[in-house]
Amino acid sequence: MEKVIGVRFRSTGKLYYFSPGEHEISQGNHVIVETARGTEYGTVVFGPQEMSRGKATQNLKKVIRLATPEDDERSAKNREKEKEALKICHEKILHHKLDMKLIDAEYTFDNNKLMFYFTADGRVDFRDLVKDLAAVFRTRIELRQIGVRDETKILGGYGICGRELCCRSYLSDFAPVSIKMAKEQNLSLNPTKISGVCGRLMCCLKNEEETYEDLNTRLPKLGETVRMKDGKTGTVQTVNVLRETVRVLVEAEDDTKEILEFPAAELSFKPRRRKPEPGGKDGGRNPKADKKPSEESAESLEQDGEEDV
Repeated sequence: MEKVIGVRFRSTGKLYYFSPGEHEISQGNHVIVETARGTEYGTVVFGPQEMSRGKATQNLKKVIRLATPEDDERSAKNREKEKEALKICHEKILHHKLDMKLIDAEYTFDNNKLMFYFTADGRVDFRDLVKDLAAVFRTRIELRQIGVRDETKILGGYGICGRELCCRSYLSDFAPVSIKMAKEQNLSLNPTKISGVCGRLMCCLKNEEETYEDLNTRLPKLGETVRMKDGKTGTVQTVNVLRETVRVLVEAEDDTKEILEFPAAELSFKPRRRKPEPGGKDGGRNPKADKKPSEESAESLEQDGEEDV
């Protein structure tokens, strides 16, 4: 077992694990840690917890120190500098007439690197832009192309449910979502009703997937012939998954037909087996459609601002 803490560097960023070392750290504290990008200022999402040794706890780095008031002030100044950097970068993009949409800017805590996030329909040649930005800010510049899901996570908003977007409020990573999940939940396949603000399938379809898969194994399929307790048979017309009730078209003795509702437990039918999902537990989903462009297909270019550009 390893004692770890969870740290985020941005309000909607990914969760990272660190060793608290000898420091007394609790949830909500700000800490200074060493990362691949250099020294960073982060917020503790959960305090020290025992976690079994595994991939998440391999080569854990220790917290350098708890953040001081000076560190808090420096972080706040960085946030203000990022606003100015966004304005300048936007002007440079217009000057170079680049077909890209600027989303966000981020300084590392030690100001050794300034990163700009953008979206674009295709590849963008931003080499001249990077040189101009490096000459202005005199630090290393990185431009990173992200996808529409990442864009929505950064900008935030509200979903059709009236709540803040899941990706903005609590999701650390994007889970693969497929149209199969909507079918499993008997939802309308109208794209406007099952797509989120980003235009992709709503992340919340993943939340109830396992529940619906389990319930559906105890219910008959539409159009299936079922047998009732009195020995009569009928054809399934509709299924209410959550109530576990079934509406059956039954033929009466006078050759008339009527639709009756029964609890699924009172009907006899061939049980539905949960199909083994091809390609592992992701259900054969297209990984290309759901991968995170910001991490797996991002295009970035760094330029040292101290060079003669």
